[in-house]
Amino acid sequence: MKLTDLNPAGGIGANCTLAELGAFRVVIDAGFNPKLSGFACMPDFKRLNGGAVHIVVLTHCHLDHLGAIPVLMRYYPNAWLLMSTATVILYERMLHNSVNIMTRQRADDNIVEYPLYTHREVEALKARVVAMTYDRTRTFEVNGEEIEITMHQSGHVPGAAGVKLVHKKRRYFFTGDVLFAPQRVVGGCRFPTKEPFDVLVTETTRGNTLRTPGMDRARETTRMIQYMEDVLTKKGSILIPAFAFGRMQEILAIIYEARKKRKLPDVPVYASGLGLDLVNYFDEISRKANLLTFRKSIIKEMKVRPLPKRIRPGRLQIPGPAIYVLSSGMVVEQTPSYLMASCLIEDPKNAICFVGYCDPDTPGGRLLKAACGEQVVFEKLDFSGKLACKVERFDLTSHADRDELLAYASEVAPGTVVLTHGEVEARNWFTAALKSALPTTGVLDPVPGTTYSL
Repeated sequence: MKLTDLNPAGGIGANCTLAELGAFRVVIDAGFNPKLSGFACMPDFKRLNGGAVHIVVLTHCHLDHLGAIPVLMRYYPNAWLLMSTATVILYERMLHNSVNIMTRQRADDNIVEYPLYTHREVEALKARVVAMTYDRTRTFEVNGEEIEITMHQSGHVPGAAGVKLVHKKRRYFFTGDVLFAPQRVVGGCRFPTKEPFDVLVTETTRGNTLRTPGMDRARETTRMIQYMEDVLTKKGSILIPAFAFGRMQEILAIIYEARKKRKLPDVPVYASGLGLDLVNYFDEISRKANLLTFRKSIIKEMKVRPLPKRIRPGRLQIPGPAIYVLSSGMVVEQTPSYLMASCLIEDPKNAICFVGYCDPDTPGGRLLKAACGEQVVFEKLDFSGKLACKVERFDLTSHADRDELLAYASEVAPGTVVLTHGEVEARNWFTAALKSALPTTGVLDPVPGTTYSL
């Protein structure tokens, strides 16, 4: 296999990998870099050199893996687009939302190349989609050669998959984004363990993160509920910034379960936008594919409300206590969580609870670093206020711990491990740990745009 990382900046961002196996050229994912905008946010498709692409594999619907798929398919309209059965239900809604956001950014931020694709191009993808059932192999043929492709549940978000390629008896496995532990709405990963791989391409997101000993996901969930109960009983309100896809539904399910067990007071719950729309899609996946444990009835039972339009920066006009589960998870500008954070920060009764990864360069990252009493600037709202509310972080990540990924690599004992989807420090940890645990296995941290023969 020849392998090329098409993510021009490396790290976590415009995830995209070209795998060349004999006659086949297969692209795994094509996402946007959330830190960049315009053409700069996309993978480096020029590295495809105009050659054919026969198959595009989408591992899941987060935009750092999905966002540039319509652009790639514009260049290669005859390629098959493979995704899990659950992702088939989700991907269109996510891409249409992306078009809407880019259209708004063109007007608000004068990004002239936006939108990078249209609603019509998103709809045209349906003709090339191949729905893949987990654990069922499909065979594709090009010029008399065959390749076998199998998707396995990866647990990261609904529909997420690791991908196995078998070509001329050589076996390759791409983990995509992984979570081994089950979540409230989706089970943990079910990767193959009894077969050796020639090459394992693994995510490394949490390579620089060491979980507190004895603190697993269940205990962290319990800690969050206890923390929320304390804030609410003292008449404070809580903002939980959450990614619209996966995390918002997970948090709503946790709150629902806690209220049923009387571990949280019955206060108003507000949620917003795309995350609420996706509730219906999650319900459909639960009914059709039996892959989730989430039903939209919990939204009605909890009487979840949309965020009122009268909210203004710096002023909380809704009487507390209340819970706000709002996107975005990193409190990026011009999102509901950004607006609500400005309303809560100056009251010490309130709290902002982060439940996942937050880039240090985002407003959420800056909030996490800010000291009590520090002036926090919300530039896009033309507002600043002193930080008086509590800010807490709960480790409810949807990515596997580094030791779990190391253990999986050790179990399947590949000839080569290729590192993806991680910052420099994370990859450095994996490089050292893998060389120690698997001394006969090669470890490759690819330079973006460089082609390697494996």
